[in-house]
Amino acid sequence: MSVADISPESLLLLVYAGTLLVAVLMSAAAHRTVLSTAVLFLGVGVLLGEGSLGVISLQPDDDIVLILAQLALFAVLFTDGMRVGWRQLTSAWRLPGRALVLGMPLTLVITAALAWLLTDLTVVECLLLGAVLAPTDPVFAAALVGNEKVPLRLRQMLNVESGLNDGLALPFVILLLEIASGEELLIGTLVLELVAGVVIGFAVPALALGLERSRWFASSGEYVAITGVAIALLVFGACELTGANLFLAAFTAGITVASLGPREAEAFGEIGEIVAELLKLAALLVFGLLISPPFLAEIPLSGWFFAVLALLVARPLALWISFLGAHLSGREQAAAMWFGPKGFASVVYGLLVLESGISAADELFHLIALTITLSILAHSSTDVLVARQFDEPAEVPVWTEPEVDS
Repeated sequence: MSVADISPESLLLLVYAGTLLVAVLMSAAAHRTVLSTAVLFLGVGVLLGEGSLGVISLQPDDDIVLILAQLALFAVLFTDGMRVGWRQLTSAWRLPGRALVLGMPLTLVITAALAWLLTDLTVVECLLLGAVLAPTDPVFAAALVGNEKVPLRLRQMLNVESGLNDGLALPFVILLLEIASGEELLIGTLVLELVAGVVIGFAVPALALGLERSRWFASSGEYVAITGVAIALLVFGACELTGANLFLAAFTAGITVASLGPREAEAFGEIGEIVAELLKLAALLVFGLLISPPFLAEIPLSGWFFAVLALLVARPLALWISFLGAHLSGREQAAAMWFGPKGFASVVYGLLVLESGISAADELFHLIALTITLSILAHSSTDVLVARQFDEPAEVPVWTEPEVDS
């Protein structure tokens, strides 16, 4: 049997398993150096994609692409919410609030302004591009977020911000997509999707945990950890059935489990992290298969300038303005400004743009894919270096939010 006789799905599974083994073998070195597991999976995808060696042929409209991206983002948001919890969310809201209320809209607007200056896109299309690239993802800054020597308030800020801005950016993406396509605006529907996502994200775990604590039911042993799995699947299915905001529901559900069921959250923690990591790496591999040298060569020089400035100017400038008067140390300020990596939310929203059929869909997807790729390379290769800057604790300002044990 030749390679041509093997189905793309089987090849993808084989490549994923092989790359996963390599990642396991190099994981110790990756935690100590700038080597990055994320870059490994992205690079393997680029190398084996149709535009390079052509081992695996995959198109952006293939079902597996969007399904994997959605599953990965859902899993990451669910586990992120479970790490945060309502107590941590409310006690450490000041910095995430600044990043969300000021930082995200400013990032969107600055990114759109850069696109308007450097491309031929319309104002609406530039704003759409800014909305897709506004969300951040702490997964590609794992060494920073997971380093206990990094101030807790900074880690919580990056984690809470990234968990919420994915869902908050989605209505803007859908609204701007509808404007760009000339379709009738359905604001009521968008609001209903958001509200339904929050309701499902709270109601499903609250009901499940309430039943588990009733006198008729009780979980024990390994089934305590499985409670989180069952809740996640129920939330996912309920959102698919009702059309509720999947990602906002995931984060809300994670927070609800952490708040109402700390025992279940603790038991699920390790399983959740592993599942989220596996899905994330699979989605990265698939995303890499869509990006090839010919694909990147289609992007004009102005597009490359845009992608670089979107990373070096938009997020840093927006966060600098947002944190004026917040009394962060220089290292905290620099880390927060730099670590706005683009991840699964932008991948999913970029695919939505590509499948929308608007006239600029292909150009927008090229710019989105390039910016995400550069972000993964830059942020996942510098998180260890930046985290090391906190090995020697800096003098903490007089101001502080109460640091809460995570």
